[in-house]
Amino acid sequence: MSLGLLSALVAALLTGSATVLQALGARRAAPAPGHGQTAALTGVLHQWPFLVGIALDMLGFVAELVALQRLPLYVVEAALSSALAVTAVGAARTLHVRLRRSEWAGVAAVCAGLVVLALTAGRDGDGRGDQALRLGVLATAVALTAAGWAVARLARARRAPLLGLVAGLQFGVLGVAVRVLPSPHLPQLLAEPSAYAVAVAGIGGFAALTLAMQSGSVTSATAAMVLGETLGPAVVGVLLLGDRTRHDAVPLAAAGFAAAIVGALTLARFGDAEQPAAAPAG
Repeated sequence: MSLGLLSALVAALLTGSATVLQALGARRAAPAPGHGQTAALTGVLHQWPFLVGIALDMLGFVAELVALQRLPLYVVEAALSSALAVTAVGAARTLHVRLRRSEWAGVAAVCAGLVVLALTAGRDGDGRGDQALRLGVLATAVALTAAGWAVARLARARRAPLLGLVAGLQFGVLGVAVRVLPSPHLPQLLAEPSAYAVAVAGIGGFAALTLAMQSGSVTSATAAMVLGETLGPAVVGVLLLGDRTRHDAVPLAAAGFAAAIVGALTLARFGDAEQPAAAPAG
């Protein structure tokens, strides 16, 4: 197994484990009615499960960086979507959440899709994008951050899936920004738009996902996040950065990508740390 693929799977394992802890902490810190978004974001920082989840996410991000330097974007993002399979299996074993047959099928689809992608993926393209693309990545991250705060002001019932989509798009922008970084060294990074895009997209995605988990249906928010995080970077990688499959195995790679994403969407409810219903007192 290549270092890139191993790093992508480690990132998915860490991210999937972090999701349970972050959702648990976010729900514990849900603000009282009338409190603003700032109170919602600061409240989670007093919850130890959320803080441990952040630590796991940071380790997962390091593993993702390694994968992004060695694999096509579409493979890395599909692998990261398998974090939901990790969360689902972990919830079934540790939180005693029962998986339905369709959800076990989703786990199998994610695993099968990743195997196909691993077999068909070529090397990542040589393209690193031009200055216009790197400026565009930063502008997109800033625009999505503004959109996230605007969506957060909508009615509670409507904002969870939209915030999830914003978070997914931000995480996708982050992946593209890392990929197009021309130099990882100072002082060049200080003048590099894509370096600032990494920071803006990371913080904006974290904020949008935290608010989404506190706003309503975590299932719909997670499904929207998976779509935003995987489809955008895949298109950018193929059209602008030269990512290709091995031996022109485009149909097989597309089938593997689709299987991984459909399986992840089937498992979207495990974006939340579901707890068994408490038994009634007495």
